[in-house]
Amino acid sequence: MPKFHVSRSIDIAASPEQVFDVVADYGTWASWSPWLCCEPEAEVKVTDDPRSVGSMYSWTGDAVGAGELEHEFLERGRRIEDEIRFLKPFKSTSKVAFDFAPRGDGTRVTWHMNGSLPWFMFWMTSMMETFIGLDYERGLRMLKERIELGSVQGETKVHGVVTDGPYAIAGVRRKCSFDEIGTSMEAAFTVARRSLEEKNLPTNGEAISIYHNIDMKNRTFDYTSGFAVPESVSAPPAGLVFEKIPKTKAFHVEQLGSYNHIGNGWAAAHQVARYQKLKIAKTPGFEIYRNDPQETPVLDLKTDIYLPIR
Repeated sequence: MPKFHVSRSIDIAASPEQVFDVVADYGTWASWSPWLCCEPEAEVKVTDDPRSVGSMYSWTGDAVGAGELEHEFLERGRRIEDEIRFLKPFKSTSKVAFDFAPRGDGTRVTWHMNGSLPWFMFWMTSMMETFIGLDYERGLRMLKERIELGSVQGETKVHGVVTDGPYAIAGVRRKCSFDEIGTSMEAAFTVARRSLEEKNLPTNGEAISIYHNIDMKNRTFDYTSGFAVPESVSAPPAGLVFEKIPKTKAFHVEQLGSYNHIGNGWAAAHQVARYQKLKIAKTPGFEIYRNDPQETPVLDLKTDIYLPIR
């Protein structure tokens, strides 16, 4: 059977023992699970003793399916080994592990999964590695905030199918890596705002990003970020592009809090839409930022995510 291995790491400003104690406690998992974002009401059960060999964590839901985790080996401050058993929508078993290593004044935690697929699904191996890796990255970011800040700085709310638009946007089109998206978008919005202001054009329209292409394998975005402008604006200032979003039927998810967790919203949109058997359109998805990060506390930030459907 085709095997796969996934591992992702993050640095956390806490000792290996402190990080281990949080990860080993299944009672904390619901707060930083990258999968429960799409269905926080899913049923989660944890054994009375949540942090020992033999302790178990199980989940049951609609979009998230069902399964369970069991601690098989625990070495405080160094390593955790678990078995994960997926029950729905299909049955499979994989090995999961966490390694904890001192790094400067903190800890580098690495999350692993080793598993295999039926032989007739060999073509999905690379895809599995990509998507599980993205899930792990989202989960590790939430784990880091939970430990360093005391709570995850984000919340995902799934709303469902809506109609939105149209919008005309004057903005900046760029390509960047997944890791650069935050700084790249911030710079793009700065350029767009300055260019519009220099031409005495309004910048109080919706702040919007359109994702023209997302290359999961090479981890790159092709996007436009800018501002909605009135119909009276027939062409953008030099250096900007003009993009139009038609009236669009889309699956709507609201992401509250830090922009670091916008990926949770997109993952939820795709996962719930897939569960509901909605057909994803080929038109670009887009985000609308409802308040200004320069003037708004992080926890009050609001981003509306729209995944176009047919």
